[in-house]
Amino acid sequence: MSNIAFIGLGNMGGPMAANLVEAGHTVRGFDVVPEACEAAEANGITVVDSAPEAAKGSEIVFTSLPNGALVAQTLHSVIEEDPAPRLFIDVSTIAVAEARDIADEVRAAGSNFIDAPVSGGISGAKAGTLAFMVGGDAERFEEAKPLFDVLGKSATHCGQIGNGQAVKACNNMILAVQQIALAEAMVLGERLGLDHQAFFDVVSNATGNSWSLSVNAPVPEVVPDSPANNDFKPGFSSALMLKDLKLALASAEETATDTVLGRIAEEQYESFVHDGHGGLDFSAIINEVRSKH
Repeated sequence: MSNIAFIGLGNMGGPMAANLVEAGHTVRGFDVVPEACEAAEANGITVVDSAPEAAKGSEIVFTSLPNGALVAQTLHSVIEEDPAPRLFIDVSTIAVAEARDIADEVRAAGSNFIDAPVSGGISGAKAGTLAFMVGGDAERFEEAKPLFDVLGKSATHCGQIGNGQAVKACNNMILAVQQIALAEAMVLGERLGLDHQAFFDVVSNATGNSWSLSVNAPVPEVVPDSPANNDFKPGFSSALMLKDLKLALASAEETATDTVLGRIAEEQYESFVHDGHGGLDFSAIINEVRSKH
């Protein structure tokens, strides 16, 4: 069993930290949101007043934070106060270049770093069924693998530092494009008089099937657990999808990659979020499609 620090106890980090406690690990945590701290304490996490305090005595430090700048700032504060060697595992979604810059600072201080963004949303974090995509040294990946096995259903070593972020950006660009294409097809079907259930029964068993339909269908009743049944309460919000699309397009620009559909998806989610719908599940983009005549 390990002494673990978990910094960032929100919708994703909180359930992940709780699953580590349930598996028998000692977890000290920190978050700036009082409600997140209260929920974490109820799940057996020892909540303290700062990230460096959470990291004291830890062998492994997880970070689950909103952006790369905050990850860098947090790890810098931990290392500055306590430079003891440890493994830092960042499960946030940040830019590839940011992950590599952070890794350089961590290694210069005598510690190790891997980037390990996740797919699976809030429900996956709670159920321990996340998919981890990991960038970094193979030995460090093997060191962290038992923890990934507690937190998720799969963990894939993707190569060098930053490659976890790279594949996450690519995956979510695909997902955004698929969700928009599905929304357009479903709205077309509606206007042609096609019943949602009939659409689902055919397409879910045909070549047009996707996770966006079979798990995250953007209409109620055909998939009982999809956000559409709960007023699009997010498993993965439109604001977060927009963030990930911007990261993907920044990487596309850096590598001179022409991502035509990625740009269209970013524009549509930008408009949707700008109109005040960032807190809805990203599948709610179907409402944006319906609004166009």
